[in-house]
Amino acid sequence: MGAIEAFKAQKADRPPRVLLYSHDTFGLGHLRRSRTIAGALTAADAGLSALILTGSPVAGRFTFPDRVDHIRLPGVTKLEDGTYASEALGLDIDETTALRAGLIRTAVEKFEPDLVIVDKEPTGFRGELEDTLKWLQKETSTKIVLGLRDVLDEGEALAEEWERKGALDAMLKYYDDIWVYGLKSIYNPLHGLDVPKSAKSRMHWTGYLRRETWDYTPDTSVEPYILVTPGGGGDGEKLVDQVLRAYESDPTLSPKAQIIYGPFLSGDTRTQFEDRVAKLDGRVVSLGFNSKMENLIAGATGVIAMGGYNTFCEILSFDKPAIIMPRKRPRLEQYIRAARAEQLNLVRMLDPDRDGLGTSVMVDAIRALPDQNPPSVGQFPDLLDGLQSIVDRVDSLLHPKGAKAAE
Repeated sequence: MGAIEAFKAQKADRPPRVLLYSHDTFGLGHLRRSRTIAGALTAADAGLSALILTGSPVAGRFTFPDRVDHIRLPGVTKLEDGTYASEALGLDIDETTALRAGLIRTAVEKFEPDLVIVDKEPTGFRGELEDTLKWLQKETSTKIVLGLRDVLDEGEALAEEWERKGALDAMLKYYDDIWVYGLKSIYNPLHGLDVPKSAKSRMHWTGYLRRETWDYTPDTSVEPYILVTPGGGGDGEKLVDQVLRAYESDPTLSPKAQIIYGPFLSGDTRTQFEDRVAKLDGRVVSLGFNSKMENLIAGATGVIAMGGYNTFCEILSFDKPAIIMPRKRPRLEQYIRAARAEQLNLVRMLDPDRDGLGTSVMVDAIRALPDQNPPSVGQFPDLLDGLQSIVDRVDSLLHPKGAKAAE
Protein backbone atom coordinates (compact mmCIF):
# COMPACT_ATOMS: atom_id res chain seq x y z
CA MET A 1 0.00 0.00 0.00
CA GLY A 2 1.41 3.37 -1.03
CA ALA A 3 1.68 6.43 1.22
CA ILE A 4 -1.42 8.13 -0.17
CA GLU A 5 -3.50 4.94 0.00
CA ALA A 6 -2.41 4.42 3.61
CA PHE A 7 -3.30 8.01 4.42
CA LYS A 8 -6.77 7.54 2.93
CA ALA A 9 -7.35 4.30 4.82
CA GLN A 10 -6.27 5.85 8.12
CA LYS A 11 -8.80 8.67 7.72
CA ALA A 12 -11.67 6.63 6.31
CA ASP A 13 -13.25 5.66 9.63
CA ARG A 14 -13.20 9.03 11.41
CA PRO A 15 -15.03 12.36 10.95
CA PRO A 16 -13.43 14.96 8.65
CA ARG A 17 -10.84 17.45 9.86
CA VAL A 18 -10.11 20.87 8.39
CA LEU A 19 -7.00 22.91 9.07
CA LEU A 20 -7.03 26.66 8.38
CA TYR A 21 -3.81 28.67 8.06
CA SER A 22 -3.93 32.37 8.93
CA HIS A 23 -0.52 34.08 8.97
CA ASP A 24 -1.72 37.23 10.81
CA THR A 25 1.37 39.40 10.98
CA PHE A 26 -0.81 42.48 11.49
CA GLY A 27 -4.44 43.12 12.35
CA LEU A 28 -7.30 40.72 12.99
CA GLY A 29 -8.77 40.14 9.54
CA HIS A 30 -7.29 36.77 8.63
CA LEU A 31 -8.04 35.16 12.00
CA ARG A 32 -11.61 36.48 12.11
CA ARG A 33 -12.28 35.23 8.59
CA SER A 34 -10.85 31.80 9.39
CA ARG A 35 -12.88 31.60 12.59
CA THR A 36 -16.08 32.41 10.69
CA ILE A 37 -15.43 29.74 8.06
CA ALA A 38 -14.48 27.14 10.66
CA GLY A 39 -17.68 27.83 12.59
CA ALA A 40 -19.82 27.40 9.48
CA LEU A 41 -18.17 24.07 8.66
CA THR A 42 -18.57 22.61 12.16
CA ALA A 43 -22.17 23.81 12.32
CA ALA A 44 -22.95 22.06 9.03
CA ASP A 45 -21.26 18.76 9.99
CA ALA A 46 -21.70 17.55 13.57
CA GLY A 47 -18.57 15.41 13.35
CA LEU A 48 -16.17 17.83 11.67
CA SER A 49 -13.32 19.41 13.65
CA ALA A 50 -11.36 22.51 12.64
CA LEU A 51 -7.95 23.73 13.75
CA ILE A 52 -6.71 27.26 13.01
CA LEU A 53 -2.99 28.05 12.84
CA THR A 54 -2.58 31.76 13.47
CA GLY A 55 0.11 34.30 14.21
CA SER A 56 -2.34 36.74 15.82
CA PRO A 57 -1.14 37.97 19.22
CA VAL A 58 -4.73 38.31 20.44
CA ALA A 59 -6.07 34.94 19.28
CA GLY A 60 -6.63 33.87 22.89
CA ARG A 61 -9.06 36.73 23.46
CA PHE A 62 -11.57 35.39 20.96
CA THR A 63 -14.44 33.00 21.52
CA PHE A 64 -14.27 30.02 19.18
CA PRO A 65 -17.22 27.90 18.01
CA ASP A 66 -17.72 24.30 19.12
CA ARG A 67 -15.07 21.86 17.81
CA VAL A 68 -12.85 24.71 16.66
CA ASP A 69 -9.49 25.30 18.29
CA HIS A 70 -6.35 27.24 17.44
CA ILE A 71 -2.57 27.08 17.71
CA ARG A 72 -0.73 30.35 18.15
CA LEU A 73 2.39 30.60 16.00
CA PRO A 74 5.26 32.79 17.27
CA GLY A 75 4.36 36.37 16.45
CA VAL A 76 6.19 38.74 14.13
CA THR A 77 6.02 42.49 13.84
CA LYS A 78 6.65 44.80 10.91
CA LEU A 79 9.30 47.47 11.44
CA GLU A 80 9.24 51.02 10.07
CA ASP A 81 11.63 50.11 7.25
CA GLY A 82 9.26 47.38 6.05
CA THR A 83 11.26 44.44 7.40
CA TYR A 84 10.01 41.98 10.02
CA ALA A 85 11.27 40.95 13.44
CA SER A 86 10.21 38.45 16.08
CA GLU A 87 7.46 39.94 18.22
CA ALA A 88 8.63 38.57 21.57
CA LEU A 89 11.27 35.85 21.29
CA GLY A 90 14.32 37.95 20.46
CA LEU A 91 15.15 35.72 17.48
CA ASP A 92 16.08 37.06 14.09
CA ILE A 93 13.39 36.82 11.42
CA ASP A 94 14.93 33.81 9.66
CA GLU A 95 15.00 31.83 12.93
CA THR A 96 11.43 32.88 13.70
CA THR A 97 10.21 31.87 10.25
CA ALA A 98 11.96 28.51 10.51
CA LEU A 99 10.38 27.90 13.91
CA ARG A 100 6.93 28.77 12.59
CA ALA A 101 7.43 26.53 9.55
CA GLY A 102 8.42 23.60 11.78
CA LEU A 103 5.39 24.08 14.02
CA ILE A 104 3.11 24.24 10.98
CA ARG A 105 4.54 21.02 9.57
CA THR A 106 4.21 19.21 12.89
CA ALA A 107 0.63 20.40 13.39
CA VAL A 108 -0.35 19.22 9.92
CA GLU A 109 1.29 15.81 10.35
CA LYS A 110 -0.31 15.20 13.75
CA PHE A 111 -3.76 16.63 12.95
CA GLU A 112 -3.96 14.78 9.61
CA PRO A 113 -6.44 17.15 7.94
CA ASP A 114 -8.66 16.09 5.08
CA LEU A 115 -8.71 19.70 3.88
CA VAL A 116 -6.34 22.63 4.32
CA ILE A 117 -7.59 26.19 3.72
CA VAL A 118 -4.86 28.81 3.33
CA ASP A 119 -5.89 32.42 3.79
CA LYS A 120 -4.53 34.93 1.22
CA GLU A 121 -0.83 33.98 1.08
CA PRO A 122 -0.17 31.00 -1.26
CA THR A 123 3.27 30.32 0.24
CA GLY A 124 2.54 31.67 3.72
CA PHE A 125 4.55 34.27 5.58
CA ARG A 126 8.01 34.46 3.98
CA GLY A 127 7.41 31.10 2.31
CA GLU A 128 6.89 29.22 5.58
CA LEU A 129 4.16 27.00 4.08
CA GLU A 130 5.99 25.74 1.02
CA ASP A 131 7.65 22.66 2.52
CA THR A 132 4.37 21.60 4.12
CA LEU A 133 2.49 22.10 0.85
CA LYS A 134 5.02 19.95 -1.00
CA TRP A 135 4.70 17.22 1.62
CA LEU A 136 0.91 17.30 1.56
CA GLN A 137 0.82 17.05 -2.19
CA LYS A 138 3.34 14.19 -2.36
CA GLU A 139 2.44 12.10 0.68
CA THR A 140 -1.29 12.62 1.32
CA SER A 141 -4.64 12.92 -0.38
CA THR A 142 -5.44 16.13 1.51
CA LYS A 143 -7.26 18.75 -0.55
CA ILE A 144 -5.62 22.18 -0.50
CA VAL A 145 -7.59 25.39 -0.97
CA LEU A 146 -6.49 29.01 -1.31
CA GLY A 147 -9.04 31.47 0.09
CA LEU A 148 -8.88 35.07 -1.15
CA ARG A 149 -10.77 38.09 0.12
CA ASP A 150 -12.67 40.14 -2.47
CA VAL A 151 -9.82 42.67 -2.94
CA LEU A 152 -6.08 42.13 -2.46
CA ASP A 153 -4.51 45.29 -3.86
CA GLU A 154 -4.21 47.45 -6.96
CA GLY A 155 -3.28 45.30 -9.96
CA GLU A 156 0.25 46.55 -10.65
CA ALA A 157 1.26 46.38 -6.99
CA LEU A 158 -0.25 42.90 -6.65
CA ALA A 159 1.61 41.63 -9.71
CA GLU A 160 4.93 42.90 -8.32
CA GLU A 161 4.26 41.39 -4.88
CA TRP A 162 3.20 37.99 -6.19
CA GLU A 163 6.17 37.84 -8.58
CA ARG A 164 8.53 38.57 -5.70
CA LYS A 165 6.94 35.91 -3.49
CA GLY A 166 6.46 33.27 -6.18
CA ALA A 167 2.81 33.30 -5.17
CA LEU A 168 1.27 32.75 -8.60
CA ASP A 169 3.50 29.74 -9.29
CA ALA A 170 2.58 28.30 -5.88
CA MET A 171 -1.13 28.84 -6.51
CA LEU A 172 -0.90 26.99 -9.83
CA LYS A 173 1.21 24.16 -8.40
CA TYR A 174 -0.33 23.28 -5.05
CA TYR A 175 -3.98 24.32 -4.87
CA ASP A 176 -6.95 22.17 -5.83
CA ASP A 177 -9.40 25.07 -5.44
CA ILE A 178 -9.24 28.86 -5.29
CA TRP A 179 -12.10 30.46 -3.39
CA VAL A 180 -12.90 34.14 -3.69
CA TYR A 181 -14.94 35.45 -0.76
CA GLY A 182 -16.88 37.91 -2.88
CA LEU A 183 -18.73 38.29 -6.18
CA LYS A 184 -17.18 38.38 -9.64
CA SER A 185 -19.58 41.17 -10.57
CA ILE A 186 -18.07 43.38 -7.85
CA TYR A 187 -14.32 42.82 -8.12
CA ASN A 188 -11.70 40.27 -9.18
CA PRO A 189 -8.93 40.07 -6.56
CA LEU A 190 -6.52 38.64 -9.14
CA HIS A 191 -6.88 41.68 -11.39
CA GLY A 192 -3.43 42.53 -12.73
CA LEU A 193 -2.15 38.93 -12.78
CA ASP A 194 -1.75 36.76 -15.84
CA VAL A 195 -3.84 33.85 -14.59
CA PRO A 196 -3.99 30.88 -16.98
CA LYS A 197 -7.23 29.12 -17.84
CA SER A 198 -6.20 26.09 -15.80
CA ALA A 199 -6.34 28.22 -12.64
CA LYS A 200 -9.46 30.12 -13.63
CA SER A 201 -11.30 26.80 -13.89
CA ARG A 202 -10.44 26.17 -10.22
CA MET A 203 -11.82 29.51 -9.05
CA HIS A 204 -15.11 29.56 -7.16
CA TRP A 205 -16.80 32.85 -6.27
CA THR A 206 -18.54 32.18 -2.99
CA GLY A 207 -20.15 35.53 -2.19
CA TYR A 208 -19.42 37.46 1.01
CA LEU A 209 -19.35 35.71 4.37
CA ARG A 210 -22.53 36.34 6.33
CA ARG A 211 -22.06 37.08 10.02
CA GLU A 212 -24.36 36.20 12.90
CA THR A 213 -24.65 37.54 16.44
CA TRP A 214 -23.38 35.66 19.50
CA ASP A 215 -26.16 34.94 22.03
CA TYR A 216 -27.53 38.39 21.34
CA THR A 217 -30.68 39.95 22.75
CA PRO A 218 -31.42 43.55 21.71
CA ASP A 219 -31.37 45.98 24.63
CA THR A 220 -34.20 48.43 24.05
CA SER A 221 -33.05 50.58 26.97
CA VAL A 222 -29.83 51.57 25.17
CA GLU A 223 -29.90 54.93 23.42
CA PRO A 224 -29.34 54.91 19.66
CA TYR A 225 -25.64 54.94 18.82
CA ILE A 226 -23.31 54.79 15.87
CA LEU A 227 -20.49 52.30 16.08
CA VAL A 228 -17.01 53.53 15.18
CA THR A 229 -14.51 50.78 14.42
CA PRO A 230 -11.03 50.94 12.89
CA GLY A 231 -10.81 47.14 12.91
CA GLY A 232 -7.70 45.97 14.73
CA GLY A 233 -6.83 49.62 15.27
CA GLY A 234 -3.16 49.52 14.37
CA ASP A 235 -3.64 52.18 11.71
CA GLY A 236 -6.95 53.63 12.90
CA GLU A 237 -5.71 56.81 14.55
CA LYS A 238 -6.90 59.13 11.77
CA LEU A 239 -10.45 57.73 11.75
CA VAL A 240 -10.88 57.99 15.52
CA ASP A 241 -9.41 61.49 15.56
CA GLN A 242 -11.82 62.69 12.87
CA VAL A 243 -14.84 61.35 14.74
CA LEU A 244 -13.73 62.91 18.02
CA ARG A 245 -13.12 66.26 16.30
CA ALA A 246 -16.67 66.16 14.98
CA TYR A 247 -18.20 65.68 18.44
CA GLU A 248 -15.84 68.21 20.00
CA SER A 249 -16.79 70.86 17.45
CA ASP A 250 -20.55 70.42 17.69
CA PRO A 251 -22.13 69.89 21.14
CA THR A 252 -25.48 69.06 19.50
CA LEU A 253 -24.15 66.29 17.26
CA SER A 254 -26.10 63.05 17.49
CA PRO A 255 -26.57 60.10 17.67
CA LYS A 256 -24.09 59.21 20.36
CA ALA A 257 -20.98 57.33 19.30
CA GLN A 258 -19.44 54.14 20.63
CA ILE A 259 -15.79 53.71 19.64
CA ILE A 260 -14.08 50.33 19.68
CA TYR A 261 -10.39 51.16 19.31
CA GLY A 262 -9.20 47.65 18.50
CA PRO A 263 -6.42 45.85 20.40
CA PHE A 264 -3.59 47.41 18.39
CA LEU A 265 -4.47 51.06 19.03
CA SER A 266 -2.73 51.60 22.34
CA GLY A 267 -0.08 53.54 24.24
CA ASP A 268 0.04 57.33 24.32
CA THR A 269 -2.36 57.64 21.38
CA ARG A 270 -5.02 55.63 23.17
CA THR A 271 -4.48 57.62 26.38
CA GLN A 272 -4.92 60.92 24.54
CA PHE A 273 -8.12 59.67 22.93
CA GLU A 274 -9.48 58.56 26.30
CA ASP A 275 -8.81 62.02 27.74
CA ARG A 276 -10.78 63.57 24.89
CA VAL A 277 -13.65 61.10 25.27
CA ALA A 278 -13.90 61.91 28.99
CA LYS A 279 -14.58 65.56 28.16
CA LEU A 280 -17.55 64.80 25.89
CA ASP A 281 -20.09 64.25 28.69
CA GLY A 282 -21.09 60.74 27.64
CA ARG A 283 -21.88 61.65 24.03
CA VAL A 284 -19.00 59.37 23.06
CA VAL A 285 -18.03 56.20 24.90
CA SER A 286 -15.10 53.93 24.12
CA LEU A 287 -13.83 50.41 24.59
CA GLY A 288 -10.51 48.85 23.66
CA PHE A 289 -11.64 45.49 22.34
CA ASN A 290 -14.71 43.31 21.94
CA SER A 291 -14.45 39.80 20.53
CA LYS A 292 -18.16 39.84 19.60
CA MET A 293 -18.25 42.86 17.30
CA GLU A 294 -21.22 41.34 15.52
CA ASN A 295 -23.45 42.12 18.51
CA LEU A 296 -22.35 45.75 18.66
CA ILE A 297 -22.94 46.28 14.95
CA ALA A 298 -26.32 44.57 15.14
CA GLY A 299 -27.42 47.07 17.79
CA ALA A 300 -26.06 50.17 16.06
CA THR A 301 -27.98 52.79 14.10
CA GLY A 302 -25.08 53.02 11.67
CA VAL A 303 -21.38 52.30 11.33
CA ILE A 304 -18.27 54.38 10.68
CA ALA A 305 -15.29 52.24 9.71
CA MET A 306 -12.11 51.97 7.69
CA GLY A 307 -13.61 49.22 5.58
CA GLY A 308 -11.60 46.06 6.10
CA TYR A 309 -13.12 42.85 4.76
CA ASN A 310 -14.66 41.58 7.99
CA THR A 311 -16.25 44.89 8.94
CA PHE A 312 -17.64 45.19 5.42
CA CYS A 313 -19.23 41.73 5.75
CA GLU A 314 -20.78 42.76 9.07
CA ILE A 315 -22.18 45.96 7.59
CA LEU A 316 -23.78 43.92 4.79
CA SER A 317 -24.99 41.15 7.11
CA PHE A 318 -26.80 43.47 9.51
CA ASP A 319 -27.82 45.89 6.75
CA LYS A 320 -26.41 48.97 8.47
CA PRO A 321 -25.97 52.40 6.85
CA ALA A 322 -22.22 52.91 6.79
CA ILE A 323 -19.55 55.52 6.23
CA ILE A 324 -16.24 54.09 5.09
CA MET A 325 -13.04 56.12 5.45
CA PRO A 326 -10.48 53.76 3.90
CA ARG A 327 -6.74 53.79 4.24
CA LYS A 328 -4.61 53.96 1.08
CA ARG A 329 -1.30 52.72 2.52
CA PRO A 330 0.45 50.34 2.56
CA ARG A 331 -2.02 48.90 0.03
CA LEU A 332 -5.14 50.15 -1.77
CA GLU A 333 -7.36 47.24 -0.73
CA GLN A 334 -9.72 49.23 1.51
CA TYR A 335 -9.98 52.13 -0.92
CA ILE A 336 -10.81 49.84 -3.87
CA ARG A 337 -13.47 48.04 -1.84
CA ALA A 338 -15.02 51.26 -0.53
CA ALA A 339 -15.01 53.00 -3.91
CA ARG A 340 -16.62 50.03 -5.62
CA ALA A 341 -19.18 49.63 -2.82
CA GLU A 342 -20.11 53.30 -3.10
CA GLN A 343 -20.61 52.91 -6.85
CA LEU A 344 -23.04 50.08 -6.10
CA ASN A 345 -24.94 52.10 -3.43
CA LEU A 346 -23.86 49.79 -0.63
CA VAL A 347 -22.04 52.38 1.52
CA ARG A 348 -20.92 56.00 1.55
CA MET A 349 -17.18 56.64 1.24
CA LEU A 350 -15.32 59.56 2.78
CA ASP A 351 -12.15 60.12 0.79
CA PRO A 352 -10.02 63.01 2.12
CA ASP A 353 -8.52 63.54 -1.34
CA ARG A 354 -12.01 63.94 -2.82
CA ASP A 355 -14.17 65.20 0.03
CA GLY A 356 -11.63 67.12 2.12
CA LEU A 357 -10.55 66.56 5.70
CA GLY A 358 -12.46 69.42 7.32
CA THR A 359 -14.29 68.62 10.54
CA SER A 360 -17.57 69.79 9.02
CA VAL A 361 -17.39 66.95 6.48
CA MET A 362 -17.49 64.35 9.26
CA VAL A 363 -20.14 66.30 11.22
CA ASP A 364 -22.45 66.35 8.20
CA ALA A 365 -21.83 62.67 7.48
CA ILE A 366 -22.66 61.64 11.06
CA ARG A 367 -25.86 63.70 11.08
CA ALA A 368 -26.96 62.11 7.82
CA LEU A 369 -26.01 58.55 8.75
CA PRO A 370 -29.28 57.43 10.44
CA ASP A 371 -31.23 58.41 7.31
CA GLN A 372 -28.71 57.00 4.83
CA ASN A 373 -29.84 54.05 2.74
CA PRO A 374 -28.79 50.62 4.04
CA PRO A 375 -26.82 48.23 1.80
CA SER A 376 -29.93 46.24 0.90
CA VAL A 377 -30.92 49.07 -1.45
CA GLY A 378 -28.14 47.77 -3.71
CA GLN A 379 -30.17 44.59 -4.33
CA PHE A 380 -27.40 42.11 -5.12
CA PRO A 381 -28.60 38.51 -5.29
CA ASP A 382 -26.33 35.94 -3.64
CA LEU A 383 -24.35 38.74 -1.99
CA LEU A 384 -24.03 36.95 1.36
CA ASP A 385 -24.12 33.30 0.30
CA GLY A 386 -20.42 32.75 0.96
CA LEU A 387 -20.60 30.40 3.94
CA GLN A 388 -23.20 28.12 2.38
CA SER A 389 -21.17 28.05 -0.84
CA ILE A 390 -18.10 27.03 1.16
CA VAL A 391 -20.01 24.30 3.02
CA ASP A 392 -21.26 22.92 -0.30
CA ARG A 393 -17.82 23.07 -1.87
CA VAL A 394 -16.18 21.32 1.09
CA ASP A 395 -18.73 18.55 0.79
CA SER A 396 -17.89 18.20 -2.91
CA LEU A 397 -14.16 18.06 -2.22
CA LEU A 398 -14.36 15.58 0.63
CA HIS A 399 -17.13 13.44 -0.85
CA PRO A 400 -16.78 13.44 -4.66
CA LYS A 401 -19.82 12.18 -6.54
CA GLY A 402 -17.86 9.31 -8.02
CA ALA A 403 -16.74 8.18 -4.58
CA LYS A 404 -20.30 8.36 -3.24
CA ALA A 405 -21.58 6.30 -6.15
CA ALA A 406 -18.86 3.68 -5.58
CA GLU A 407 -19.87 3.34 -1.98
